Amino acid sequence: MKKIVLLLASIGLMTAAQAAYKDGTYEGEGDGNHGKITVSVDVKGGKIANVKVLKHTETDMIIQAPIDNMIPEIVKKNGVDGVETVAGATNSSKGIQQAVKKALAKAQ
Repeated sequence: MKKIVLLLASIGLMTAAQAAYKDGTYEGEGDGNHGKITVSVDVKGGKIANVKVLKHTETDMIIQAPIDNMIPEIVKKNGVDGVETVAGATNSSKGIQQAVKKALAKAQ
């Protein structure tokens, strides 16, 4: 019985951690290859609803791959954990991830 209670408590904590964001729009900034990347993160119902890159100084062609590939994954996974960087755009990818983390820190 104790094992079941502990398991249920653990699941409850994991679920609360995934959806623990306050609704609103938050901005964060990260370091890209050529400078700062600023993102906007919309939170609705405690989860990430949308992520937009607002400003960057990256090469447009390079940053487009992380925008197209990573942002849908960030929304789907409700954070950057488990979202891989895009090959050939690693620094831009890391900058987006860093910016999203900073925005989400404001939403907690």
